Amino acid sequence: MFTQALAALGRRAIEVFASFGRAGFMLFSAIIGKPEPARQWPLLRQQLYSVGVRSLLIIMVSGLFIGMVLGLQGYLILTTYSAEASLGMMVALSLLRELGPVVTALLFAGRAGSALTAEIGLMKATEQISSLEMMAVDPLRRVIAPRFWAGFISMPLLSLIFVAVGIWGGAVVGVDWKGIDSGFFWSAMQSAIEWQKDLLNCFIKSVVFAITVTWIALFNGYDAIPTSEGISRATTRTVVHASLAVLGLDFVLTALMFGN
Repeated sequence: MFTQALAALGRRAIEVFASFGRAGFMLFSAIIGKPEPARQWPLLRQQLYSVGVRSLLIIMVSGLFIGMVLGLQGYLILTTYSAEASLGMMVALSLLRELGPVVTALLFAGRAGSALTAEIGLMKATEQISSLEMMAVDPLRRVIAPRFWAGFISMPLLSLIFVAVGIWGGAVVGVDWKGIDSGFFWSAMQSAIEWQKDLLNCFIKSVVFAITVTWIALFNGYDAIPTSEGISRATTRTVVHASLAVLGLDFVLTALMFGN
C-alpha cells in the first residue's frame, strides 16, 4: 500500500514538472522570435479589445463597490478611535498595496482567463491549430503570442482603473454620505502614500499577476484534451490554478516589498 502511494505521488510529481516544462516551452516559443508588426498588430489590437476593454465593466463595478465597502467599514472602525479623518489613507493604501492588483487578477482570471482557455481549446478541438500547422503558420506565434501580450498589457491598466474607481467609491461613502471633510480625506491620503513606491509596487504586482494568469490560461487551453469535457476541465483548472497562484504570489511579493 505504501509503495503504491509513493509511486502514485512520484508519477504526479513527474506530471507536474512535465507540465511546467511544456508551459515554459510554449511561452518561450510564442514570444521569442523576429517581430512582425504588420501581421501581429491587428491580432494584438483585437485581443486587447477582447481581454481588456470587455473586462472594463466588471473591473469598474467591482472596484466601485469594494471601495464603498472599504469606506463604510473603515469609517465604522475609525470612528471608534476618533480617527475618521484617516479614512482616505486607509482606503487608498488598502487598494494600492493589496486589493487593487489582487482582485483585478482574480476577476481577470475568471472573466478573460477562462475565455482564453475555452477559445484555444475549441480551436484545438475543431482542428484550427492543426490547419495552421499544415499551412506552415506557427500557431504559437499566431494564436498564443497576441493573447499573451494583450493580457500582459491589459491587466496593469485594469488594476490602476480598479484602484482609481475604488478610491472614488470610498470618497463617495466617506465624504458625501458620512460627512467627512473632503480636505481631511484627500490630504490624509496624499500624506500617507508614497506615490512613487506604492504605485510602483502596485504596478509590479499587476505585471507579475498578468504574466502568471495569462500564461496559465493559454497553456491550459493549448494543452486541453480536444473534447467538450476536456475543454470544460481545462477552463476550471485555469480559474483554480490562476487564483491560487495569484494569492500565493501576492504573499511572496508583499513579503519582499514590505517585509522589512
